[in-house]
Amino acid sequence: MTTKLVQKHLFKGTREFEIVNDVINVRMKTPFKEEKITVGLTVLDPEPVINKPYLEFNGRAESEPMLSLFLDKPNTEEFNAFVVALQKQILAAGNAVSGLDADSYPAGIAGNVYEEPPEFEESDQKRFKYNNKSIDAAKLESAIQMLERYVEDEEIKPLLFAMNALKDDPKNESCMEQVVNAFNELGIVQGAVLTYAPYISVLLMDDPYGDN
Repeated sequence: MTTKLVQKHLFKGTREFEIVNDVINVRMKTPFKEEKITVGLTVLDPEPVINKPYLEFNGRAESEPMLSLFLDKPNTEEFNAFVVALQKQILAAGNAVSGLDADSYPAGIAGNVYEEPPEFEESDQKRFKYNNKSIDAAKLESAIQMLERYVEDEEIKPLLFAMNALKDDPKNESCMEQVVNAFNELGIVQGAVLTYAPYISVLLMDDPYGDN
């Protein structure tokens, strides 16, 4: 499996991507600065969108790009191989926190090899995955405790408030919407939240109020 990709652009510099377990490390170098970031794979939607000249992976709970790759660089074969590998790892990371088989992928992923970069269509549909699960108040309480203990950031206070409300009334869809909205406002802090409270990812991927 291809776990590393190096892309060079004449004007935009060099970007290096490396998949390590359930995160992807990104190193961006230009003539004037160098930046390193790490993105948790559980945060990413496995279906990217094309926004030329980039292929972008958005967050599961929002439409803002969290990862951008230059299309077709360094060449079509390496680019496609890395994109397919990344999709598999994103799905595996999401399945792991959901308690599903980490090796369960949609049939189309493994064979997604093209002569040209894959054409991913944008969609206005909601990006959550609906698996008809109920909210587990005990897991939600544990997630709250972990965030209070390990994430010292004022930005998560609205999320904690919404999570406590949902814990007290787990069948209230309005409370669930407040959790989603509070998470969407976190920006880069989302990674820390999902690291210490992976159950949040389960809430974002599932529809707890779906019919069984």
